[in-house]
Amino acid sequence: MKLTDSPEAVATDLQDERLQARAGLRGGLTTVIDRARGGDLGMIPVVVGLVVIWTVLQILNPVFLSSANLVNLAMESAAVGVIALGIVCVLLVGEIDLSVGSVSGLSAAVVAVLFVGQGLPAWIAIAVAVVMGMAIGYLYSQIYNRFGVPSFVISLAGLLAFLGLQLYVLGSRGSINLPFDSGLVTFAQFAFVPPWLSYVFAVVAAGALFASGFFHARDRRNAGLSASSLTALLARSGALLVVLGFVLWYLNQTRGLGWMFVFFVALVLIMHYLLSRTKWGRAVYAVGGNVEAARRAGINVKAVYSSAFVLCCTLAAIGGILAAARLAAVNPSSGGGDINLNAIAAAVIGGTSLFGGRGTAFGALLGIIVIQSISSGLTLLNLDSSIRFVVTGGVLLLAVIVDSVSRRSRTSHGRA
Repeated sequence: MKLTDSPEAVATDLQDERLQARAGLRGGLTTVIDRARGGDLGMIPVVVGLVVIWTVLQILNPVFLSSANLVNLAMESAAVGVIALGIVCVLLVGEIDLSVGSVSGLSAAVVAVLFVGQGLPAWIAIAVAVVMGMAIGYLYSQIYNRFGVPSFVISLAGLLAFLGLQLYVLGSRGSINLPFDSGLVTFAQFAFVPPWLSYVFAVVAAGALFASGFFHARDRRNAGLSASSLTALLARSGALLVVLGFVLWYLNQTRGLGWMFVFFVALVLIMHYLLSRTKWGRAVYAVGGNVEAARRAGINVKAVYSSAFVLCCTLAAIGGILAAARLAAVNPSSGGGDINLNAIAAAVIGGTSLFGGRGTAFGALLGIIVIQSISSGLTLLNLDSSIRFVVTGGVLLLAVIVDSVSRRSRTSHGRA
């Protein structure tokens, strides 16, 4: 900025300087605060809630935050977390799937019958079950797109039908045990990441976060928009590296990081990339936000619905297989109980809106950790499972209330 510059040029330079300042660490914090005031709370409520839950449970039982218990908590979260990730997909387009529990149980039964009963290789049995999940999702989408049947009714019918089909597949055998020496059971129960490799994962994650932010900031600058500074990007990546390094060091005090949990996190990262960096992801949010506006914008709405249903049922099948491997058995109750409700609750507690158009893949990760933390903590306190249902229901209701209030706040803020 020079003394000979025009007032307009001086004003423009000052504005650019303010934008650059906002791109730093303080600017990032200001942006978060501004979004929260506008009703876009993101994952702030679930993070705060998780901190509160962990603090209370640790005070009540010092074993809760022990390395051994956290390792178990992570492993127990993976299977239902994968199912919750599929629920996020359908919720984002403003729909619901009530049959994910039955689909997961049927998939587990198919794997057990083909692998144990028929002697087929495990990978073939898994492939058949996953393809079956994809076919179920495609069937749902065709019924929804062609006949306009509400997804609530479609999935409710699927819940009953696939539960009956699961019982038929298992037949008179009832329960089928999976071999403990099989790769499937080993992966779910005994396979843990070597400590040195876990730290490599932390470095790669921090590096990927920096690279992603750097290229995104470069594209915004090329478009003449404000962007995060290099200092902010380095600080953010460094903070992630420190946090992940400490968490992994703590988990490595016992068994360490399980490969099944790594697999779950990998699916979350893939889904996050698809939702945030691809044309398909933008279409999903557009359809969930306003389906008519999305249709007028040229988006193939029916294809988006189809992809959401297919992904949901596919991930439900994968989650059912992981749950069976974790238990090393399949029985008529597989996929039943509270699996269905916990998967839906995890997605909602993680910040995915029931009204569509808002949520992230990371919501499934945080949501299932909240639910599993409640379950683990109350188990350590030797409390009855009835209390766990009551507490989980209360947390779910609170999450929906926060979502409704923030949605109302965004609407009023937009009108203002």
